[in-house]
Parts: sequence; C-alpha cells; structure tokens
Amino acid sequence: METAAVAIANFQTPQPLSATDTELAQNSSQRLTALLGTDPERLQSETVELVVRMGNSQEELAIPASAIQLLANILSQMALGNPVTLMPVHAELTTQQAADILNVSRPYLVGLLEAGDIPHHKVGTHRRVRFDDLMAYKQQDDEQALQALAELTREAQELDMGY
Repeated sequence: METAAVAIANFQTPQPLSATDTELAQNSSQRLTALLGTDPERLQSETVELVVRMGNSQEELAIPASAIQLLANILSQMALGNPVTLMPVHAELTTQQAADILNVSRPYLVGLLEAGDIPHHKVGTHRRVRFDDLMAYKQQDDEQALQALAELTREAQELDMGY
C-alpha cells in the first residue's frame, strides 16, 4: 500500500504520513462527516466554528461548512493512503502535469492537444492546459470507456461467453 501524502497546489512533492497520521486522518474524517451530515443545502448555508490549538496558541475560526466538507474528503483520501493535491479549477498546467493527471505520456497528450481533443493555448512556445478543460476531457473519455465496456459485456452475454 502507498504511503498517504498531501501536496497543496503547484504539484509540490507529497510528504509521506506516519501510521499515526493516517489513523488520525481516518478518525478525523469520520467525525467531520458525521458532524456535517448529508444535507447539501446545510453545507451551503452554515458556518462552522473551529477551535485550533497548536502548542500554547489557540485560535477560533469561522469556516464555511463546504470547506470543512472538503477537509473531510481530503482526510478520507489520506486515511486510504492516496496522495492528494489541491488545485484551483482555473489553474493552467504544463503538458507534463496534464499528462501525469491523465496517466499518459507527454507526447500522447500533445497529440490530443494538436488534434483539438483538449483545448489549450500557448505561452510563448509552451502549451498550457486549463485544469477544468482537462477534467472535462477526462470525464468524457471515462464515459466513452464505460460505454465501450458495457457494449463488450452485452456482446459477450449474447454470445454466451460466460460473462
């Protein structure tokens, strides 16, 4: 199992978490999720008051419930050992960063860009891809893959191939 890690924006190198941190992340995510409940309207309208203690310092903060929901999701991923990166949806990525997100080679990604499959623009001679455009392509590609899989499954059942 991979070690859990968190990186915040700009593709910083994730730092490994100890077993204690992973356990703490799991406990915290469960408690936050229970506290927030499942009512989406409540998450949009409520404010959470949070007391943060570090050493001898203590601060009381008012935080939107939606931000606490995001924190609970991050903690859940950390508890599972998954690396997490936070990025604004309007962020611009290099071709290598975009390729890494799609888990493809950079030359393959450049081919997708040149074919017009993913919108991009150039900054000087360098291509840039908006994160939200990349995620829209990924969602469309994932949907097409699921449709193809469903079609293959249907054909296999029709041919009585034991699936």
